[in-house]
Amino acid sequence: MATTSTSEHTGHGPAGAERMYHDSPDTEKSGTNGMNGMGRQMTHEEHQTAVAASKFGYGPLAHINSTASGRLPAFGGEFQPGLYKAVEGRKFANPAPLGLSAFALTTFVLSLINMRTRTVAEPNLVVGLAFGYGGLVQLLAGMWEMAVGNTFGATALSSYGGFWLSFAIILTPGGFNIEEAYVEMQSVQAFYDAFGFFLMGWFIFTFVLLLVTLRSTVAFFFLFFTLDLAFLLLGIGYLQRDSTNHPNPPVIKAGGFFGLLAAFAAWYNALAGIADDSNSFFIVPVIHFPWSSKGKEMRMEKSERQKV
Repeated sequence: MATTSTSEHTGHGPAGAERMYHDSPDTEKSGTNGMNGMGRQMTHEEHQTAVAASKFGYGPLAHINSTASGRLPAFGGEFQPGLYKAVEGRKFANPAPLGLSAFALTTFVLSLINMRTRTVAEPNLVVGLAFGYGGLVQLLAGMWEMAVGNTFGATALSSYGGFWLSFAIILTPGGFNIEEAYVEMQSVQAFYDAFGFFLMGWFIFTFVLLLVTLRSTVAFFFLFFTLDLAFLLLGIGYLQRDSTNHPNPPVIKAGGFFGLLAAFAAWYNALAGIADDSNSFFIVPVIHFPWSSKGKEMRMEKSERQKV
């Protein structure tokens, strides 16, 4: 898991980014060297945009190694919840946006069904997505996170890829007969209880990951916070059933709502990881928490400017 040590940073923020751009020997080390993502020398306008982006902890200037430890601030687009070292000259692309996108789309569709959107109530369609995109593709993204040395990303993406694969196995119509076996040997209520246990287990796992994002960014934390609430509410919905002994519709719908929020948060973090000055006209703010290493650094810069 990425370390969350609080070694001091210098050189971030507008003034610091300006200084790093011209003076820092680490600029060349980080691979930006005053150039955009395509290796072209930045124009004045592009440089000013990058300086503004660094205020939010994003952009080529914000990701320059500016400390003795050479660590970068937490960034959801890289699926890094704490200070981390850049991968020098890596031959692999950033796998986090792929995994986040796979998670987002599958979660989006299932959450709409949980909310009974346009009266659709059966999750059969999600089985295909859960096997192909949310499951297989996200699992592969998690393995590539392992290759680039991101323990948190590998753990989270591989685990949620496994979640979607297991979800698809459980709900495959006429396939593994898991639900049917419960109905034959006990009752459908026994299946609801077991599925509730399954969801509660994922609530606990997501809460563990949530704790690790407390010193990262608002966008990163919001993703795991809403996802954790979704698992909790869906688990309660299956365990605390309605008067007809079926999953509690209002609670399931509430879980679907938080699932939708988690899906959009995952897409947002994916966009932050994809967009840079070579392909985007706008900045994707990630907003570091005030108590994070980046937040403390920004406060120090602000106090130094006030003294001057």
